[in-house]
Amino acid sequence: MLFSFFETIISSVTLLLSYISGNSSFPKPLSAKDEQFYIERYKNGDMAARDVLIEHNLRLVAHIAKKYSNSNEDNEDIISIGTIGLIKGITSFDPSKGTRLATYAARCVDNPIQTQRLCSATMGNFMCRSAKI
Repeated sequence: MLFSFFETIISSVTLLLSYISGNSSFPKPLSAKDEQFYIERYKNGDMAARDVLIEHNLRLVAHIAKKYSNSNEDNEDIISIGTIGLIKGITSFDPSKGTRLATYAARCVDNPIQTQRLCSATMGNFMCRSAKI
């Protein structure tokens, strides 16, 4: 399971980096109906549905990562942190709350990036990475 998690992150980061460099484009976002279908399948244990949700929401991670592209942080770090946030957002999403996945996931992507930037600014980049271990 852990291997599958890291495999998803690596493939997502590769796709994001190719998008940011202009060499690729992401799959289009899912319609509300399709999103609901895949969320329901994922909540019933279908990991392939989770992967579809991740792939179709990577554009959101790239959009948020571009916001920080002029910062001192490494783009790959920002994308990795954002992708992990997206996966956590998809995992913890509750459709009964009445919001779309992208609305919820945007906060789940942005919050850890901001936390990392704050940590880097106050403690130094090495200290933040050491604290995660």
